[in-house]
Amino acid sequence: MTLDQLHSNLEAFKAKKLELDMSRGKPSEAQLDLSNQLLNTVTAEDYKTNADIDTRNYGGLDGIPEAKELFKHFLEVSSIDEVVVGGNASLTIMHDIISRAITHGVPGSLLPWGKQTVKFLCPSPGYDRHFSICEHFGIEMITVSTNEDGPDMDEIERLVSEDESIKGIWMVPKYNNPTGLSCSDGIVDRLSKMYTAAKDFRIFWDNAYAVHHLSEEHDEVKNILDTCKAEGHENRPFIFGSTSKITFAGAGVAAVGGSVENMDWYRGHLFFSSIGPDKINQVRHTRFFKSIEAVHVHMKKHAELLKPRFEKTLAILDEELGGTGLATWTTPKGGYFISFNVVKGTAKRVVALASEAGVKLTSAGATFPYKKDPNDSNIRLAPSCPTLEEIDMAMHIVCLAVKIAAKEKEQSAIVL
Repeated sequence: MTLDQLHSNLEAFKAKKLELDMSRGKPSEAQLDLSNQLLNTVTAEDYKTNADIDTRNYGGLDGIPEAKELFKHFLEVSSIDEVVVGGNASLTIMHDIISRAITHGVPGSLLPWGKQTVKFLCPSPGYDRHFSICEHFGIEMITVSTNEDGPDMDEIERLVSEDESIKGIWMVPKYNNPTGLSCSDGIVDRLSKMYTAAKDFRIFWDNAYAVHHLSEEHDEVKNILDTCKAEGHENRPFIFGSTSKITFAGAGVAAVGGSVENMDWYRGHLFFSSIGPDKINQVRHTRFFKSIEAVHVHMKKHAELLKPRFEKTLAILDEELGGTGLATWTTPKGGYFISFNVVKGTAKRVVALASEAGVKLTSAGATFPYKKDPNDSNIRLAPSCPTLEEIDMAMHIVCLAVKIAAKEKEQSAIVL
C-alpha cells in the first residue's frame, strides 16, 4: 500500500471523530464493580477491629493488625513487624520514603541523602511515575537496559561497585510496567548478593502486579527479602504493594514491607507527619478479603475481564504487523501493559498520528528517564479500560500509524 493510500485510510478514521484512550492502566468499570460489596462491610454500628479498636479515632500509625496480617502474606514478609500499612497509594509511600531519606538518610547512611550526590538506577523501559519521583527530587537517573529475565545485571553490578553515590534501583519484579515480563531467580540472587559501594543502597521493589495474572499460568518471582537476609543484606529492599488495581483504584490500601530495622525507621518518621491512616478503609478491606486466598480468588475474576482485552490487542498486532518487521511486542502473562517497539526513530510520530485519529497513547519516551527514549521506539499499550470494540478500533488505528511512520521514514531516507 502506498503512503498516499495509508494517509487516506487515516483520514477516514479522523472523520469519525473518535475518542479512544489506551494511555493508562486504569481498571475498567466492570473491574471496579467486582469490589462494590466492599462498601457494605462497615456500617454505622460495626466499625471496630477484631480487637475492639475504634477505627474512627486516632492511633494505629502503622495500620490495624488485620491489615498488617493480610499484607504480610501479600508482600511475602515473615512477620507483621516487617509491614507498615498506610493510605490508598503505594506511590505515596515511595515518595515519602525517598523524602525521608533525603532529609535524614536511611539505616546505614553516614549523611542524609540530601547532603550527598544521589543517583538511582532505572531499568528501562520502566514505570514513568518512578522516574518522576527521582526527577522531582533532583535525583540523577541512570538508564539500564533490560532483557527478558530482568535488568542487565552485569552493568548494574559494575555501576554499584564503583559509585557510592548510587543509592538505589527501581524494580517492578513481576509483570513489569510496561513489558509485562518478570525477574528470574538469578536476577533476584544477584541483586541480593552484589557488592555496593554505598552502604545504604536500597532496592525499591514495587510489586504492584504481584497477583495480577491473566490466566492459570503464572510467573513466580523469588522472595527478595528472604534472599537478601540470606546474603546479609536484610536492609536492602523496600517492598511496595497496594490493592489499587484489586479493589478501588482511588480507595485501596497500600503497604510497604522490609526488615524490622527499615520498618522501625519508617514508623519513627511517620510519628511526625501522621496521626494514623484511614483505618476504616483497612477494616473494609480485611472484611472483604479475610485471607490472601480470598485475594487470589478475587483476582481470577479480574483475569476473566482482562484476558480478552489483551488477547484482542495481541491478535490485531499479529494480524496487522506480524512478519512485517515494523514492530515487536511482549506477550505478558499478567499485569496491565504490553511493551510495543516500532521502527527506530518513529515512536513519537506513531503517537502523534494515532492522536490525530482520536487514539490517546502514553507519550513516546515516557517509559525512560527524563522521557528520553534513545531509540524513539518504545510505546506502552494499556488495554485494561477500553471495551473490546474500542480496542479493535484503536489498535487498527495504531497499526496504521506504525505503517505510515515507517513508510515516511523509508521515503525520507531515499530522498536523502
